[in-house]
Amino acid sequence: MAPTPSSQNGPEPQDVPSGRSPTLEPLEALVGQWFVAMTHVALPETVYGYKTYGWLEGRHFLIERAHFGHPDVPDSLAIIGADASGVGLSARYFDSRGVERELKMTLGGGKWTMWRDAPGFFQRFTGTFGEDGTTIDVVGELSKDGVTWAPDFTHTYSRGKAE
Repeated sequence: MAPTPSSQNGPEPQDVPSGRSPTLEPLEALVGQWFVAMTHVALPETVYGYKTYGWLEGRHFLIERAHFGHPDVPDSLAIIGADASGVGLSARYFDSRGVERELKMTLGGGKWTMWRDAPGFFQRFTGTFGEDGTTIDVVGELSKDGVTWAPDFTHTYSRGKAE
């Protein structure tokens, strides 16, 4: 790893946080490996894969990796952290097709939401954690205008076991 500037070499850059944002604490609920059963409106069958969540060193960003092993479902990576305000969460999504998207996110009280307000391609999803925290049921929707929503996908996450 390349050395980084420190107080020994001069002042810290303005964008280095003074500490870890408490906004990140709810993300602990995602850490680990999840087996995922996915349905998608464009696919005739349920597709199975996995997602892993782990902290980048320093614990300011959570890294999500997804793999489904299906030619029509891209592998992906997301970097999740506190948004610029420091009070919300955001995710940068990248996939094997070359797609990059930014989404807003909330997580807490057994609910997980993500959304993207992009004219022509709005997206949102809501996840509900099981009582013991070992399952998450997710429903995703999309919209062309941000008003009329249509089903897009479902994910059923199971911690530590294959379906």
